[in-house]
Amino acid sequence: MTPTTDDVFISALFFFTALLYASVGHAGASGYLATMALMGMEPAFMKPTALGLNILVAAIATFKFYRVGAFSLRLFIPLVATSIPCAFIGGLVTVPGHVYKPLIGLVLIYSAWRSFATASTPLPMPPRNIERNYLLLAGALLGFLSGISGVGGGIFLSPLLLFLRAAQPKVISGIAAAFILVNSISGLLGSLSQGASLPQPFPYWAVVVIVGGYLGAEIGSKRLANPAILKMLGVVLLFAGIKMLAVF
Repeated sequence: MTPTTDDVFISALFFFTALLYASVGHAGASGYLATMALMGMEPAFMKPTALGLNILVAAIATFKFYRVGAFSLRLFIPLVATSIPCAFIGGLVTVPGHVYKPLIGLVLIYSAWRSFATASTPLPMPPRNIERNYLLLAGALLGFLSGISGVGGGIFLSPLLLFLRAAQPKVISGIAAAFILVNSISGLLGSLSQGASLPQPFPYWAVVVIVGGYLGAEIGSKRLANPAILKMLGVVLLFAGIKMLAVF
């Protein structure tokens, strides 16, 4: 299969998306969705593609952050205990295009707001203990949202853990990466079991996000993300979110 000009352009955008997101422990689903929305890709391909690319980048980010000790099993286990089955259930749900587009538009706009907010948020105060029941509930809700929308859930988990002062930012990034990994796997399995498929250019996109994700995770696991990068990312997400709502 010979890649088209659009495929090459999308590959370049996916590369930079993986690079930027992996630097903060995310896998890039909202960025991939933004790119596909801007390029007018069919909604049927958007969710499985975003989840598939998520798995690759999140696996790299998880390894990088875990290797430098930026991780917490105490927080991770209760979150994924409920998120994994709920992500699979969400992946089983086939959302009609007229519903999926505004849903993703709202997710992208929320992601844009979080990018701007994170860029200007000071480091949190010392971590505090979070009750297991709260983590179980959060995992269930975010897991289902992950599966139904095609995002890994990290874009929602990170600000929640920061708000709760559950851990230091770099540890939260490591938890988010692993959370995204397991939820994306579960969500993709649910989606594929319902007949969803990946587009033909997926292998090309897989290669570029692996390279971008590796570079981003290498940078992010050693130092915090540049606020300017997060702001630029926010602009792209906001534009794509508005576009998705405009075509609704």
